[in-house]
Amino acid sequence: MAHDDSGSRPVPARSLADGILFTDQYQLTMAQLYFDRDLHERPAQFEHFFRSYPDYGSHQAGYCVAAGLDWFLDWMEAATFDAQTLAPLRSQLDANGNRVFSDPFCDWLGENGSFESLTVRAVPEGRVVHPNAPLTIVEGPLAIAQLIETALLNQLNFQTLIATKASRVVEASRGRPVLEFGLRRSAEFGANAATRASLIGGAVGSSNVGVSAVMGLNPVGTHAHSMVQAFMALGEGELAAFRAYAELYPDSCLLLVDTIDTLGSGVPNAIRVFEELRTKGHEPVGIRLDSGDLAYLSIQAALLLNEAGFNDASIVLSSSLDELLIFQILSQIDQEAPRYGLDPTALIRRLAMGVGSKLTSSEGHPYLDGVYKLVALDQAGEWQPAIKISETPAKTPNPGNKDVYRIYDRRGRSTADLLTPHGAPLSDELDLRHPIEPNTRRYLPAEGVSEVESLLVDVRRDGARVIDPFDLEQARDRRAEDVERLDPGVRRLVNPHRYHVSLTPELWDLKQDLVRQARTERR
Repeated sequence: MAHDDSGSRPVPARSLADGILFTDQYQLTMAQLYFDRDLHERPAQFEHFFRSYPDYGSHQAGYCVAAGLDWFLDWMEAATFDAQTLAPLRSQLDANGNRVFSDPFCDWLGENGSFESLTVRAVPEGRVVHPNAPLTIVEGPLAIAQLIETALLNQLNFQTLIATKASRVVEASRGRPVLEFGLRRSAEFGANAATRASLIGGAVGSSNVGVSAVMGLNPVGTHAHSMVQAFMALGEGELAAFRAYAELYPDSCLLLVDTIDTLGSGVPNAIRVFEELRTKGHEPVGIRLDSGDLAYLSIQAALLLNEAGFNDASIVLSSSLDELLIFQILSQIDQEAPRYGLDPTALIRRLAMGVGSKLTSSEGHPYLDGVYKLVALDQAGEWQPAIKISETPAKTPNPGNKDVYRIYDRRGRSTADLLTPHGAPLSDELDLRHPIEPNTRRYLPAEGVSEVESLLVDVRRDGARVIDPFDLEQARDRRAEDVERLDPGVRRLVNPHRYHVSLTPELWDLKQDLVRQARTERR
């Protein structure tokens, strides 16, 4: 336990790790260097972007969904240096027993070590985003803008990763409800961020009670196998367990039917309880299938439910689902349901998808390679573009203060994201340059463009938020609209078509000039 400033009230050690010390050591050592060289107040601009889409191995993403901004802004407002957070910095020693952080630097942090001085522009949550186009632009004093890097990348990268996975699951589900069940197997309290991102990505509900409350939703859930097991251990059996649950929740009764024998006892016992509910004036919700061949069991369960007159009863599928498995299940139903006299479209309309750990862990691609790079530094009142040159050309960022525009073709489809120097006007005839390949370019005549949209908005300025309060439905609507406007090839689950992120000729020339200059100076 630590103590607050008065030394009287114990403070959980966990809170120390979650606040402004939620950072990497090198952020602090660089900040101290800037302080010692009197560069710490120099205005600077950093960009956050990711380099590539998630590749899950057997399938790949062709777009991402921005998420995490609102919670990150909350963290920015709460994080600050005080006596408690400065104490471990003041006591930190190097291998020779010397102080790592000086008193003058720590005193400066105590007086200035919050993020009130930073201005932030960002892509709103729920928007579709693409590699190498800025998601977030941070502007402010060099040392403070440097200190925010780790927390920004941690929070925005992860939620964007999970929102992307959720969006793909939603697409694969053909509009059927997706329910997020990943809390128990997620990465500790990162599960809360995963739930939030899943909801932005299109999940309609979650079993996570706390985050559901925060997001203004009712949590979803039924019962586990253990409830049936308990009644079996008491000698009462599966039917008694179902009856007890139905008695307690007669108007929201959804039964897990695969504890013993799905088709031999689970579904028949559920039907028996449903019939009893109906005689009492209640209508059951349906059943959940959590193991076995889910496509085959859905068909057979539907036949039994239909025969008993429960043609509208829902069938919730779970058990390690992801977008590819859902696609395969629905394709199998398309093929097999007619053999049993069932309309596959009607059957699929009854389904809901319970998706857990594969969603909240982004199985197959557990991190987004988002980075935070210095792109401009103030020099005598003007922005001086900054560049990092990599041996891998794709890792050389696009320099300078920039705007990002989305270009829609004459069909109304988004066809490219275009990076341009900040404030530079766009011509009617668009010349789109590949960020790396000098001979790769596209020309879009005025008649080939139906709309040009600016993606970055001000979210924080003059020490306060300037963005509207977060609205989950608005973020979901943005995601749905953006995905709908993508070319179908970009939305493919496997081997999607490449979406174009391009530079204007002015930005391309600036980048090449800076690269040549840096290489000349290196010699």
